[in-house]
Amino acid sequence: MKRILTIAGSDSGGGAGIQADLKTIALLGGFGMSVITALTAQNTLGVQDIYPIPIEFIERQIVSVVTDIGVDAVKTGMLVNSDVIRVVADKVREYTVEKLIVDPVMVAKGGRSILCEDALDTLKRELIPLAFLITPNLHEASKIWGRKVENTEEMKEAALDIFKRGARNVLIKGGHLPGRSVDILFNGEEYFEYDSDRIPTENTHGTGCVYSAFLALEIAKGSTVNQAVKNAKDFISIAIKNSLDLGKGYGPVNPYAGILREMQSYSVISNVKDAIKKLKAKKIGYLMPEVQSNLGMALPYADKIDDIAAIPGRIIRLGDGITTVSDPEFGASSHIARIILTVMGFNNEFRSAMNIKYSDDTIRKCIDMGLHVTFFDRKKEPEYIKKDEGYSLKWVIEGVLKEEKRMPDVIYDKGDLGKEPMVRIIGRDAKEVVEKVIRIAQNK
Repeated sequence: MKRILTIAGSDSGGGAGIQADLKTIALLGGFGMSVITALTAQNTLGVQDIYPIPIEFIERQIVSVVTDIGVDAVKTGMLVNSDVIRVVADKVREYTVEKLIVDPVMVAKGGRSILCEDALDTLKRELIPLAFLITPNLHEASKIWGRKVENTEEMKEAALDIFKRGARNVLIKGGHLPGRSVDILFNGEEYFEYDSDRIPTENTHGTGCVYSAFLALEIAKGSTVNQAVKNAKDFISIAIKNSLDLGKGYGPVNPYAGILREMQSYSVISNVKDAIKKLKAKKIGYLMPEVQSNLGMALPYADKIDDIAAIPGRIIRLGDGITTVSDPEFGASSHIARIILTVMGFNNEFRSAMNIKYSDDTIRKCIDMGLHVTFFDRKKEPEYIKKDEGYSLKWVIEGVLKEEKRMPDVIYDKGDLGKEPMVRIIGRDAKEVVEKVIRIAQNK
């Protein structure tokens, strides 16, 4: 287990600072330790007050941790002022810390400055030359470089300038660029770019802290800086996409999102497998459509087809019953996966779906059972949507869900030219979906 020491401020709101660092390190399997440089009265609206920790006590915290437990990597965050920067730099040199990740935090999410103006020169003179990796955002890179950074070419120029100041690797984060989010890494020899879609949310509190904590642990594990940044970029993108709408201001990112997906892989497969076993024990062959059926279930916070487990080769009618040719696998069905991903875009608690044969009798049974049933007319699809097989179903289901006040149990259509009529059963997991299908089959 790698030992990661974070030297930063405390965020009483829990979204950034020491709290975000320790959460991230623990979730990723590291052992997190802390040196608190300042206490903050802070929430999603911003920083209301700062109480700096006495320099002598900051030094004692560092000595206490390093001389007993030791460190595999150290990361810094909010360092408040020149005196704090100097004592951190002194101890990094004294204990020969090789893997120092510097997140040069200068301004809180709410806009308040949390690094004294006179500390910038100390940062450049004392700490940057010790950094194995430094991770400024555009504002921070501009401050260090002394010129405004507004595009990728200027990011590269700023990275070169910061490298010349002594940092061994420079990662400039482009989260505030217009358009796509591009981060640029410079290792002294070449530039690497990491591109990702911009995620439409204001809940980004703690992004830099989580990102740099992930990097610290990856680097401690021996990953190359390039690979560490690739992994961290994926991780923080998931954390932002599934950020938490807490408080009245900028909610925090959610580092648990990516970890939960990994943890749930086995249970999702098991859930689908158990659900299929129940279906096979019932005479539901008549519910299989001409194109056959499939049952899928998504990992928590799924965002792509490979995050949905389904049945390879589909569920096939065999006499009065059904059969399958293989156990469930992730990425086995793009069709059912698109339905589930579309549904999760409205409510990520509903992670499963199955398609069954349409009939007026089936719809009547669903209504009699008290299921919430909704309908869409495929004939109303625009021609340009109909031509895009991958987008067509997404478009129509989105249209239905935008009009609904709650998640339906059943979404059906009566088909169109080349489109078989279909009923789709929606649920929180595969077992819930299958219970609904079995109830439909048993409702004579």
